[in-house]
Amino acid sequence: MAKSGKAFIFFNCDAGKSEASMNIFYNRAVYKDTKTSRKNLWKKIREEYGAERIQIASENLSAVENAILEGDPVEAGNFIQFGAICAVDCY
Repeated sequence: MAKSGKAFIFFNCDAGKSEASMNIFYNRAVYKDTKTSRKNLWKKIREEYGAERIQIASENLSAVENAILEGDPVEAGNFIQFGAICAVDCY
């Protein structure tokens, strides 16, 4: 995977995904755009799902996994309720 200069942050948030509900002091792990970090991000999503802090329709779990591991992790957020993944530039 080529280095894109991106990193991803998972946020717990409200149903409307308002920026005000995304707390960088609560969700402070940053995941680089590497295979290992993407696997760690997927692990975090599974933990949040298992603890029922986020909701994902069961039929969308594979789409979320694929977007995080192989595609655009930000797109996975379209299938997550009470959670969002944001991309940030790394220098």
